[in-house]
Amino acid sequence: MGRDTYKELEPQLQESESLKNKKKKIIILAGPTSTGKTDLSLIIGKAIGGEIISADSVQLYKGTDIGSAKATKEQRKTLPHHLLDICDIKDYFSVVNFHDEVVSSCEEIFNHNSTPIIVGGAGFYIHTILFGPPKGPPADPTLRKSLEEDAEKYGIEMLHGKLKSLDPDYAETITLSDKHKIIRALEIMALTGKKVTEIPKPSREDIPKDIDFRCWFLYYPKDILYKRIERRCEAMVENGLVDEVLRLKEEGLLENPSAANAIGYRQVLNYLETRQTDSDWEVFLQNFKKASRNYAKRQFTWFRKEPLFRWLDLSKFDTDRACEIIISDFENN
Repeated sequence: MGRDTYKELEPQLQESESLKNKKKKIIILAGPTSTGKTDLSLIIGKAIGGEIISADSVQLYKGTDIGSAKATKEQRKTLPHHLLDICDIKDYFSVVNFHDEVVSSCEEIFNHNSTPIIVGGAGFYIHTILFGPPKGPPADPTLRKSLEEDAEKYGIEMLHGKLKSLDPDYAETITLSDKHKIIRALEIMALTGKKVTEIPKPSREDIPKDIDFRCWFLYYPKDILYKRIERRCEAMVENGLVDEVLRLKEEGLLENPSAANAIGYRQVLNYLETRQTDSDWEVFLQNFKKASRNYAKRQFTWFRKEPLFRWLDLSKFDTDRACEIIISDFENN
């Protein structure tokens, strides 16, 4: 990738040491699923006196333990964790809510004289931490549900065609696979009467001036990563993912389009609609693995565009050395 050795990891924003030293520091550990971010965060947190903040759009919900690869109860005993299990599965929780909760958690952690360590792979959520919430209007749950139903009834192609007629410039930037972006774009235009391309975008000027973000993208080369992803998918299923989805469905999972369409949960829900034969099971498992690999691809694409992140290839360093690199950067700027 051109950024796979530590010598090449250079900060994207240059600041004077005196200015940096006046800032509060936040570590962000991002990266694709199955890279071991949780384990690294616990080691780093113990070393520097940190507290963990989850940057995962599904770990927010109670009961999403297996499908979101949530930190275990034993792991949570070692360090304080934030933004886990803070709402019921049927509750609506927007990215603006998420941003506000992260800000509140960081303030609480700083008051403990501790360091926030934000951990997750949700690029949009992490981008929101850095640049603030989207400039567009807050989501409207009723309108969002209606658009989701239209997508199910008429197909995402129809909604993309509608978007193309209303805002052709924006429609050209996304594909039919970007279901969430298509629905959000139509929602924005319905609520504001403006094109998406007319809504101001966050910029570097929106990054908090009093925070020194130490941002890392942790990854393995894809040939290694995909094997790790497939093993994790198999482990989730063996550990009871289907039973978890059945329980969450009873608790209102289908009322929450965001969680219901999360990788793992969507594939299980589709499987439950089949005759559940051995063949159906194999299709489910392969679809689960494929969706997880595709998500990892999107995570690589997303973070290549994020200016503050340094990339650390975990195939070149063992866990202890990777942690030493991140801790040294934190302590020495």
